[in-house]
Amino acid sequence: MSNTVDTAFAPVTFTETAVKELFKLRDQQEIAEDFGLRVGVDGGGCSGMSYVLGFDQKKDGDQEFQIDGIRVFMHKAHQMYLLGMQVDWQDGLNSRGFTFSNPNASSTCGCGTSFSV
Repeated sequence: MSNTVDTAFAPVTFTETAVKELFKLRDQQEIAEDFGLRVGVDGGGCSGMSYVLGFDQKKDGDQEFQIDGIRVFMHKAHQMYLLGMQVDWQDGLNSRGFTFSNPNASSTCGCGTSFSV
């Protein structure tokens, strides 16, 4: 497994509020240095695919990116579903959590955590 960090092209972006929340979570949970943020997709959810967002170790088939100072892991096969996606953090009365703005999604569920292409 290569330790090379691919910085030429990041398939996803994070808003300033998402970056702040991710750093806060990483510090609160005392995430080890060999972990990064896994961004991906998983089969399931009410629209067919659900988003994966959580701290994890690098696995075979992952590409590694540095995005706004965050070490990000993404399996190569997931990039076609997530290319151009923006992750945001909402902290309001009606909604609290990470949100996903995915230009590849043809439909999304009401909660915004699953989609179809």
